[in-house]
Formats: sequence, C-alpha cells, structure tokens
Amino acid sequence: MSAGTDARRAALETLIRCRRGGAWSGAAMDGSVRRYGLDRRDAAFASRLCLSALENAELCDFYIAAFCQTKLEPAVRDVLRLGVCQLLFFDRVPARAAVAESVALCKAAGCARAAGLVNAVLRRIADARGALPEIPGEGTPAYLATRFSHPLWLAELLCERKGYAFAEAFFAADNRPAPLTIQVNTLKVTPEDYARALSRAEIPFEADPDIPGCLTLPDGVASELPGYEEGLFYVQDRAARLAVEFAAPEPDMRVLDACASPGGKSFAAALRMRNEGEILACDIHEKKLRLVSEGAKRLGISCLRTRAADAREYDPALREGFDLVIADVPCSGLGVIRKKPEIRSKQPEEIKNLPQIQTDILENLSKYLKTNGVLLYSTCTILEEENEKVVEAFLDRHPDFVPEDFSVGGVRSENGMFTFWPNTTGTDGFFAAKLRRR
Repeated sequence: MSAGTDARRAALETLIRCRRGGAWSGAAMDGSVRRYGLDRRDAAFASRLCLSALENAELCDFYIAAFCQTKLEPAVRDVLRLGVCQLLFFDRVPARAAVAESVALCKAAGCARAAGLVNAVLRRIADARGALPEIPGEGTPAYLATRFSHPLWLAELLCERKGYAFAEAFFAADNRPAPLTIQVNTLKVTPEDYARALSRAEIPFEADPDIPGCLTLPDGVASELPGYEEGLFYVQDRAARLAVEFAAPEPDMRVLDACASPGGKSFAAALRMRNEGEILACDIHEKKLRLVSEGAKRLGISCLRTRAADAREYDPALREGFDLVIADVPCSGLGVIRKKPEIRSKQPEEIKNLPQIQTDILENLSKYLKTNGVLLYSTCTILEEENEKVVEAFLDRHPDFVPEDFSVGGVRSENGMFTFWPNTTGTDGFFAAKLRRR
C-alpha cells in the first residue's frame, strides 16, 4: 500500500467520523494520522484533502449529480467527494491517480460493488473539467449555497440582511485557508526579539501594526514554531485578542473568565495585567480546564487559577467580586467556519435555543461584577440573534449597565458593540460588547 493511499484512507476515515458522529475534523484527523503512521508530508495532504471535501461538499455533490443518477451510499459519496476535490482543487494530483486511488479507496472502505461506478463518474468529471455544468441561479442565495457549500438558510439570511455582494464575499472568505495568528508572550520575550527568532528560522510572518506582539503566519503548526515549549507565544485570533483589549484589564484587577477554554482570553488578560492580580478561569468541563492550566504553566502565568463551574448557576461566593467579567458564551460558531468547516452543516433548529442560554449566562455573570466594573460579552458567531439582540435585551432589563464605546486597533464600536467579519476585517467572525456597571 502506497503512502498516498494511506493518506487518502486517513482522509476518508476522518470524513466518515465527522459525518457519523459529529466529530471535529481537527481532532479526528490527528487520530487518523497516528493510526496510519503518516509522515508530515502525507499528514498535511490528508488534512488538506479532508478539509477540502468538508468545505466543498455541496459543490462536489452538484457535479456528482450531473454525471450520476444513481442513489449513493454515504461512504461511496464520501469517496466521490474526495475524488472530485482532487480533480478540481489539487493541481499536483494527476487525474488518472485521483481516479485510480479513489477506486482503490472505495474497495478498501468495503464498497467494492460500487468501484465501477466511482471509476465511471470520476472519469466523466475529469474529462469535463474544462466545461463543467454551470451552477444555476447566479445572483440568488441558492447559487451561493451551492457554489460555496454553505447552508441555504444562512445564504438567504445574509443576502437579506447584508446584501448579495457582502454574502458572496463572506462565503468566499470562509472557503479560504485561515492563517495562523499568534500572540507573543511579553512576560518572557519582547515582540521584537521573537520576530527576529522567526526571521532567523526563515518563517514568513506579518506583524500587526496596531497590536504589539500579534503576528500572522500564512500557515504552520504552532507546536513546531521557535519557542513553543518555552512558552514564548500562544495561538489566538486577532479578533479575540482585540476583545480583551476592549475590556482593558489592568494590573491588580480581579478578573473572571467564565467560559475560559481554551484559555486565550485569560492569557491575554494576564499579559495586560503583567501577571499581577487574580484571574479565575472557569469552565463546565474539567478536561478543558486542564488544558487552560497547562497553557498557563507553559506561558509562565502564575496569577491564574481554574475552577469547574456552570456559568448559568449562581455562586454567592463570587457576588460583586470582580473588576472584569469575560463572558465568551457558547454559540453557533458561524464566524469560524473557515477553521471548522463542519459547522457549515448546522441547521436553524440546532441553534434556536442558544440565545436563551446566552441570556441566562449574561444574567448570572452580571451579579459577579463590582460597581464600575466591565462585563465583556463575546461570541464567535455573526448572527444578530446571538449578539446584538441578546445584549440589547439585557440592557433593557438592567438600567444599571451601560454600553461603553471603544476604539482599539483600528476598530471603532457602535454603542459599545462591534462585529468582525472574515471578508472585511480578515479575522474570525466575532462579536464583542463592552458593558459597564454604573
């Protein structure tokens, strides 16, 4: 069995796990890479192939349907999607190899009876690559949903609220690879010194002109960068970093990060506070808290402690005890589709209860804030129902809280709120609101 076959089998295995059990592609792919013993090059190919199939599922299905009228088993459809992606998006994979390897993959997946069909469909698509069928309905949400493999309901919603051109740009940005953004640990090294370390290692990067120590790399694996084990940086998107800058924690403050995992906002707060003060990082899952603790230890952050807690359940011991409360609440995640493409399969019924959960968390956490303290509400989604509407309803019920405008890093809020969009800010889709308790 060739290394190429092993990589493709790893991609198929991950794709099936995502489809059957709702697994996150990143974690599932890590397991597949280990099982097949892939080297770095083949692991990268397998990961890219699986992500391509997830990102382009609807588009692949459109082309498959154009050349195949047979009802397909789910595993056979997975094999075909991987084959179509190689034919259309992998310039270095010869068409004959994409077809032959897909046939072999079909047999290895226990679908040998469909091998002839896979061969025929992929050969037809390969022969038609220069003149593939046009997607109907250009200028409509249905066209965007197929062209960029996003749910139709989301395409309709964004076209209605933001216009067709904006929706098209948003979906196109979702389908581009996300860069790797890191934050330099200023407790251990200056941004200038770490930038020089990357230059010496001949690793390309861009330094953010507005945020010292915020560096963007076109790609890469964080654990392989210089200084990872020494804790010289941590991974965090620019939008999430800016949210903490909006809240402006200072040394000697008491900070509660109520939904802390994976820890980025707690780490950003600790750096701003120069490791002076107290940060209580909470999460409902003990396993996730261990990751936060391990990250803090690697970074040399000693002002942070963790505690398992449900952000919806009131704890009288915490009442009015914090200068800053960070509420990065559970959400639909529709702002980070480019990093987690499996999110694009979510349907409205799966997320309809989230605004109530977010409201419950916001109500509870507001009780922990001192007078004149700041409550930072944030999500990684772009839906108004989870963002502005939750905050506005909270403010209507609580006249003792007022929105506070901010202007940081080229971002200027409107009534204390700001939404980041991948197509306009180049970041994750992200929402932040700054509320002060009078």
